[in-house]
Amino acid sequence: MTADSFIAARVSSETKTRLRSLAQVQQQSESAIIKSLLDSLIDGDSAPRALTIAEPAAPRGARLYIRLMPEDRRLLQERVAARHLAPATYVAMLVRAHLRELSPLPRDELAALKDVVAQLSAFGRYVNALVRAVNQGANPPNTLIVQLHAMLRLSEGLRDHVKAVVKANAMSWRTGHGEPNA
Repeated sequence: MTADSFIAARVSSETKTRLRSLAQVQQQSESAIIKSLLDSLIDGDSAPRALTIAEPAAPRGARLYIRLMPEDRRLLQERVAARHLAPATYVAMLVRAHLRELSPLPRDELAALKDVVAQLSAFGRYVNALVRAVNQGANPPNTLIVQLHAMLRLSEGLRDHVKAVVKANAMSWRTGHGEPNA
């Protein structure tokens, strides 16, 4: 069922504050809680769903403690050192990536890839300007054609390199350093 209508209601400041607090504890929007309450009331539930949570959800950023075997701790230290990350950040990224089926990129690697994209964009603008000049009747010298072929090979190599970096990154989250397990 799609939500295609809007309901508005005026409440006291105290009610609004209590609703906001409940929404933060349950990590939901205020609208989602109100909608859940309305659905429960209309469906004839004896207890509203939004208020029957036995234990409040842990707020975002709540600490989670884990125990590691000494060898696992050593491997964790190696991997965080290779990525220049804090151990907790690495573990959080890894868990989130596993739960959401993502291949996370650490900040440095993402910045490097964004830089490559910017350079490729500049290269594309340069080539487009040259093509426009040729289309308007300019006769390119042979050296320009040779340079364009060299730039094309360079861009293909850069593309292949970026693909390899992304593949190695995805693999490293599964195996450690990008090398397959033997």
